[in-house]
Parts: sequence; C-alpha cells; structure tokens
Amino acid sequence: MALVEIRDLTKQFRKGDEVITPLQGVDLEIERGDFVSLMGASGSGKSTLLNAIAGIDRPTSGEIHVNGVEITKMSRAQLADWRAANIGYIFQMHNLIPVLTAYENIELPLLLLPMSGAERHKRVEIALDAVTLRDRANHYPRQLSGGQEQRVGIARAIVANPTIIVADEPTGDLDAATTEQILDLVQRLNAELGMTLLVVTHDPRVAALARRQLRLEQGKLIEKGREIAVVGADIRERSA
Repeated sequence: MALVEIRDLTKQFRKGDEVITPLQGVDLEIERGDFVSLMGASGSGKSTLLNAIAGIDRPTSGEIHVNGVEITKMSRAQLADWRAANIGYIFQMHNLIPVLTAYENIELPLLLLPMSGAERHKRVEIALDAVTLRDRANHYPRQLSGGQEQRVGIARAIVANPTIIVADEPTGDLDAATTEQILDLVQRLNAELGMTLLVVTHDPRVAALARRQLRLEQGKLIEKGREIAVVGADIRERSA
C-alpha cells in the first residue's frame, strides 16, 4: 500500500454564479520515502491539492488515504489532531512567530502532542542540528537572515517526525544563493533521513531535484507527459 493514495479527487469552488474546478478526478499514489514535485500554472490547483493532502482543505468528492487512514472522513477536530502528528508544512513566507525564539518556534508543533518536556527538548535539538542552526537557537526571527528563517521553518516541519512533509513554494521568497542552500537541505532530508516530500513549486530547478515530477493542467495530473488515470483496480497511463 502506498503511503498516500488519492482516488477520484475533485475540488470545486463557487465564485458568484461561476463554479471553478481546480481539481477534477485526480488520482495519485506517493510511496514512503518518495520526493515528488508538483508544478502548474497559477490557479491550476497545486496548493489546493497540497492542502487537501495535509487535511487543511476538504475536497468536494473523492478519497484521500494517508498511511492507511482515510482522512476525508474525519471531522475538523479529528483532522487537527491528525495533522499535528502526521504533517510537516513548509511555507513560502516562513510563518514564524516573531516574539518566539528559533527554539520556541520549532518546539510549537510538539506542544500539541502528548510528550514530556525532556522529549521535546531532545527533538528540538535534533531538528536544530539537522538544519545546522544550533548556534541560532535563542535568536528571534528579526535577528535571522531569510535563509535562516526558512531553515527554522524546515526544522519546525520535521521536528515531530511527520508521516509526510508538504512544502508550498519553499524557495519562492529567497535569493539564488540561499535557494541553493535550502534545496541542498531538502535533498538531504529525503536522501539521508528518508522523509517523504511533496513540494509545490513554479521553479523548474526545484522540480528537477525530485524523483517524480508532476504537473497539474486543467484539473488533471500529468507525470512525464502522461496523464495518470485509475481504471477499475489498475493504475494505467494514457497519452496526455
């Protein structure tokens, strides 16, 4: 069984009298330890799909199973608990709390889990080491560079050892040199720590690092020029 299984996923929004369908009958499987990139034009539904997998957006129809659990049947309260234990989210704009230190920002997700203070401390230290920021643990976001802030955001995403890490344009607000540093870090998380990654990006350089490169076009998911379709119990491909 794949780590993430999506079946016939459709998401619709209503804008006045118009119905917008960014996702239409999407099927996708992501294996444990995979590194998947997702590209598409602005408004194509990339972030919508990402947020559906993260349990933030509820689809109009279809199923999402993560690690054998069907999250599309959960209540909002159940989803909140599930996200805390299973999803690491890397944002484009860091989303750090300015009045908290780097250490405290990283610790935040652990406060939602049943965990001792000693265990939280151990996990934060490990996360700081993973992003090479132990010497900045007591610094506030205003005292950090943009790249350091993003590394704090990455440490926060991995600190709870989530089932899957989702990233929405993780390098979109960084300069070229800092982008290279963050991309190297993301690759190491996958290659050395075996973390499962789904990265939404508009940057072909970022997408090229992934083992699988997907694209959303007109609500449909394309992989390497072929549309992924589910027919009966078999996953087949047809020319896009």
